[in-house]
Amino acid sequence: MNAAYKLSTQPCNALLQTNRRLTSAEPCAAYFPSSSLPCDQLCIAVFVYSARSLKLTEFLEAQLCRSPRGYCCRSHRYRSLGQIWLDDSVNRMKVLNLLSWQVILALTTFQVPFFMIRLGQSKLYRSENYGKSFQDVTNLINNTFIRSEFGIAIGPENSGKVILTGEVSGGHGSRIFVSDDFGKSFSHQDLPFIPLMQITYNPDNSNVLMVLSNSNELWLSEDFGSNWKKLHDMVCLVKWGRKNTIFLTASLNGSCNDRGMLELRRITDYGKTTKTVASKVYSFGLGGRFLFASVMTGKGTMRMIHVSVDQGETWNMAQLPPVGHEQFYSILAANDEMVFMHVDEPGDTGFGTIYVSDDRGTVYSKSLERHLYTTTGGDTDFTNVTSLRGVFITSVLAEDNSVQSVVSFDQGGEWVPLRKPADSKCDATAKDPDKCSLHIHAAYSIAMRLNVPMLPLTEPNAVGLILAHGSVGDAISVMKPDVYVSDDGGYTWIKALEGPHHYAILDSGGLLVAVEHSVNQPINKIKFSTDEGQCWGVYTFTKDPIYFTGLASEPGARSMNVSIWGYRDSLLSQYWISITIDFRDLLTRDCDDNDYVQWLAHSDDISDPNDGCMLGYKEKFLRLRKDSVCWNGRDYEVNTQPTPCPCTLDDFLCDFGYYRQENSSECVEQPDLKGKVLEFCLHGEEEKLQTSGYRKIPGDKCEGGEMPERKEIDLRKRCVSDLVGPELLVNSPSSKSVPIVITVIIIMLLSIAAGVVFVKKYVCGGRFLVHRYSVLQQHVEDNAVDGVDDPLETNHTHNGKIEFHDDSDEVQ
Repeated sequence: MNAAYKLSTQPCNALLQTNRRLTSAEPCAAYFPSSSLPCDQLCIAVFVYSARSLKLTEFLEAQLCRSPRGYCCRSHRYRSLGQIWLDDSVNRMKVLNLLSWQVILALTTFQVPFFMIRLGQSKLYRSENYGKSFQDVTNLINNTFIRSEFGIAIGPENSGKVILTGEVSGGHGSRIFVSDDFGKSFSHQDLPFIPLMQITYNPDNSNVLMVLSNSNELWLSEDFGSNWKKLHDMVCLVKWGRKNTIFLTASLNGSCNDRGMLELRRITDYGKTTKTVASKVYSFGLGGRFLFASVMTGKGTMRMIHVSVDQGETWNMAQLPPVGHEQFYSILAANDEMVFMHVDEPGDTGFGTIYVSDDRGTVYSKSLERHLYTTTGGDTDFTNVTSLRGVFITSVLAEDNSVQSVVSFDQGGEWVPLRKPADSKCDATAKDPDKCSLHIHAAYSIAMRLNVPMLPLTEPNAVGLILAHGSVGDAISVMKPDVYVSDDGGYTWIKALEGPHHYAILDSGGLLVAVEHSVNQPINKIKFSTDEGQCWGVYTFTKDPIYFTGLASEPGARSMNVSIWGYRDSLLSQYWISITIDFRDLLTRDCDDNDYVQWLAHSDDISDPNDGCMLGYKEKFLRLRKDSVCWNGRDYEVNTQPTPCPCTLDDFLCDFGYYRQENSSECVEQPDLKGKVLEFCLHGEEEKLQTSGYRKIPGDKCEGGEMPERKEIDLRKRCVSDLVGPELLVNSPSSKSVPIVITVIIIMLLSIAAGVVFVKKYVCGGRFLVHRYSVLQQHVEDNAVDGVDDPLETNHTHNGKIEFHDDSDEVQ
C-alpha cells in the first residue's frame, strides 16, 4: 500500500464506547467527539505503541508533510489507552498498535450478525516508517477474523512480541497468531479453549502467557503460546504477582457472583504449587510490594482491607474504616514504601476519603476528605504529576456540591487550592470572586461530556511541565475551558491557549504542540511552542482542511514525529487521512551546555534556607532555557543534583489521634481521644503507641534536625484480625499426622480466646478503629479547597500497573 490511498466508505452512526471498563480513564469520546464519523467497510484504526504505553490514532490515507525549514514545530502524544474499540452496531474498529518507535500495526475489523452467527473480516497493515506508508499484510494471518474486544496483546518493553486472537469454526473456536519480530512474520496455534479476557504476558518473561477461558478456567503457556496447560478451575479474578507468582480468587460454589465467599490463592513456579492464603475474600489487588485483600468481617455485609508484604504468608488488618456493600476501596497510587487508598463514604455520595499509609501499608493517616470519586462511573480526577516528585492533583466535592481542584506538593501531607495565573479573573459562574483559584478538568469532566478533549498531561523527562484544561473561578466551570501550562510542577500557571485543544509534549519538553478541538469545523493548522507554552506559532499543514480526530506520537515524549488523524468529507464519499510531520529538519541545532540552566524544584520562597526542601531533600535540575531553540535528542536524560535537608515538622504526617490545624505544621491531639491508650494489631501482636503526634512520611530522606518522639511498644499480647488465615495447601498431601491435627485444634482454640479478648477490649471498651485515624488537614473543603525514589504507580495513569477497585467487575 503506498503513502496515499483511499478505500470506499459509507457513513456510519455515532461511534459508541462499549460497556466494558477500559484500563485507562479516558473514554472514546475524548478522541472521537463527533457523533457521525466516517466508516469504511473495514473501519481502520491504529495503536501507536512503545515500551511504556499505547497511543491512539486513525488512518486511511497517509502522506508525509514537512514544514518550511526554520519554522519550529513538533508533535503530540496521546494519553495511554491500553485498549479501546468503537462500535456502530455493524462495524467494529479495533485500535491496535505496536511495537518499536517506528513500527506500527493497524488492524481493521468488519462484522455483520447473520441470524445466529457472526460474519467477520479483518485486515492487517504494517508500517516501518512511523506511519508514512503502510503495507497490506493480511496474508500473514491467513485472512482470519480477529476478535476486536480483546484480540490484540502487545509484549512488554521492546520485546517485539504481539498476539492476535482470532475466531475459527464460526465463532466456536479460537486461534492465536504470534510474532516476535515486530509483526514481520506470524505463526498460528489453535487454542483448546475460548478466551474470556485478553492474553496477558508475565512482566518478567514475555514467553510466559496467562488467560482466562469463557468457562472461568485459568490457562498458562510457557513457550509463547505453542502449548497450553490448565492451572485452575472456577477463577473469578487473576493477576500476575512478582516473578513467577500468580494470584487469583476462586469460587467454591461455582459462581463468581457470591463475592465475599471467595478464596484467594497463590500459584508459584507456573503451577507447581498452589496455596490458599485467605478466605472470605471479596476482591484483591496489588500495589508496589503490597498485596491487599478486601475481606468480609462476619458482621453482615461489612468488609475490611487486609495487607500482606510477604505474598500472603502473613496478614495485618489495615487501620481503615470498614465499608458496606454500597461502598468500595480503591488504590489510587502505590509503590514499595506507601499507598494512597480511597475509602468511599456510606450512601451514594460520590465522594470519600483519601488515606496515606506508612511503609508497612498498615497504619493510615487521613489525607483528604470529600475526595471526588463517583460510585456509578468510577470516575476520579486523581492525577500523579509525573514531571515532579510528590505532586498530585485531584478534585473534592464541596458542601454546595461544586467540584473544586486541590493539589498536594508533599505526597498527600497537605492539600491546597491551585494558584490562579497572574492577572486572571474569575469566570462568569463564580459566586465569590474573592475565592478564585485554578480548577483542572480531568476524568470527571470528560465523563460529564464537558468540552474537554484530553486529560492533564505530564512526562517524567519533561521536568516540571503540566498541560491541562481548566478554568479560573470558585469551582470547576461548565463553560468552555482553556489550556493552562505550569513549568514548575503546579506551583504557578499561565493561560497558554484559548479554548479546548489536543496537545502533546515532544523532545523531552523542548517543544509543545496543539491542535484546536473542533467537532464540526475542519481544521488545517497546528500550533507549537518552544518556550513551554509562553509563545505559540501556527503552521498550516495542509491546504485542504480535514475533520480532526486525533494526534499521535511516540510515547515517552522523545519523538520528533507527529501524526494528525482525521477524515475528509466530499459530496460522494468520506475517507480517513493521516498526515505525518517530521520535525527533525526544523530543529537543525543540537542543544549544548549553554542551552541549559539550573532550576531548583519546589522553590517558592528563596529567602527561606529550607526553600526547595521536599520529602527530605532538595533537587536541582538542568533544564532547557526558554529562549533556546534546539534539539534535546532521543538520548536526553534528566540531570538532577539531590541535597539532603534537616528534618522539620513538614517531613512528618500526623500520627494516630492527631490532626493538623489549618495553616499550621503542628499536629494537635483530637479532643475526643485525649487520655486514651492508642493500640493496634500488628503481626498478631498487640502494639501500644506512644507518640508526640508525628510519624515520618514514607520515603522522606531528611537527616537530623527536628525528630519528634515516637515508640511502638509490644504489649506481648496476642490479637487477631477478621481475616481467616487458612493453613490448607491446595494440592498438598491429604494425610496428616495426629500431632499436627491436635496442634491445629489448640491454635484454633487459642485464637478464639484471643478473639474474645480482642472484641471485649476494643468493641466494649469503645476504642475500636475510631481511635486509629488521624487527620492531616481538617476541614480542608471549608478552606476554599474544592518522590519517593521509587515512583508511585497510579491506578489512573497510562501504565495500568495497579488495578484495585474492590467493587469492580474486572477479570484481570
